[in-house]
Amino acid sequence: MRLALSLAEKARGKTLPNPMVGAVITQNGKVVGQGYHRGPGSAHAEIVAIKSAGVKTKGATIYVTLEPCCHSGRTGPCTEAIIEAGIKKIVYACKDLNPLVNGRGAQALRRSGLKVENGLMKNEAIRLNEVYFNAIKNRRPFVTLKIAQTIDGRIATLSGDSKWITGKDARVFAHKLRSENEAVLVGLGTVKADNPSLTTRHLQGNNPYRIVVSESLEFPKSCKLIANNKDHKTIIATTKRSLNEYSKNKKTNGLTFWEIKKSGKNRLNLADILQKAYAFGIHSILVEGGSLVATSFLKAKLVDKLVVITAPLFLGSGLNSIGNLKIGAIKNAIKFKNYSRFQCGQDQVFVGYPDWKH
Repeated sequence: MRLALSLAEKARGKTLPNPMVGAVITQNGKVVGQGYHRGPGSAHAEIVAIKSAGVKTKGATIYVTLEPCCHSGRTGPCTEAIIEAGIKKIVYACKDLNPLVNGRGAQALRRSGLKVENGLMKNEAIRLNEVYFNAIKNRRPFVTLKIAQTIDGRIATLSGDSKWITGKDARVFAHKLRSENEAVLVGLGTVKADNPSLTTRHLQGNNPYRIVVSESLEFPKSCKLIANNKDHKTIIATTKRSLNEYSKNKKTNGLTFWEIKKSGKNRLNLADILQKAYAFGIHSILVEGGSLVATSFLKAKLVDKLVVITAPLFLGSGLNSIGNLKIGAIKNAIKFKNYSRFQCGQDQVFVGYPDWKH
């Protein structure tokens, strides 16, 4: 199962809206076939593994990271292929919560006489497909907030200088995060301060959609997100008034516009932005800032994963990575269901999942 999970991981960022799935077939304790799902429309992991094993599937055991599908889409049911291959036992890590499956796959296999076991490395399998499961449960994109800061929590000097707080390894890691998400979201303040491209230029990966959130649309004259929009992936999320004014006075240059509702204190409604993104087909968003946007997402409890990259630098005065969350007591601090840390070149990376229920 560990091998199956590592195979599934190879397709990270390439399978959405489908889950990442890996499969391994064993005969008498030896691996005879393996495979993983490479992307929408391509063969499912079970099918790839069965073809890899050939005639050695008779009486074999198949290990799969997700319950096999039992319905026809762009490909046929994996349950039928498993039965026809003569496999006698299946071990899958976790149930597929897709309403078209959700236990029906396992049921179909049991009815055909296969021995079925589930739950092996379940937590790892659920974490692997956190974006997929979130879309099914919450019907909104999975939100990862990424912050790059100094030890004392600054994202820039008082003059606005921020290049580069983190090292090259961390910047490559950040671009990897972009490639694994379908969209990157920033505020207009970040666009003005950094004029970012929001691409994956430090590695070979898919460039995500680029969402700019702002009530005002006073873009800098040489804005890369507008000038370099040949792929038509720049999205402007703003108010109806700003949208009308901008479209009258500026060339839209292939931009996509989302009209967003306003919430308290005259700010854009973040939940509405996420709903617009989900309806657009975006299932994962990497929020890169700046401080106002990051703070707003945390205050709205709309962050599913927090990634903080901390550089071994100390600025003293500077721009805070997070603003006032109005937490008056330690007991009310944001806590995490689980978290981990690792070294990335000269920098430290913290990855945590906020526990919004406490």
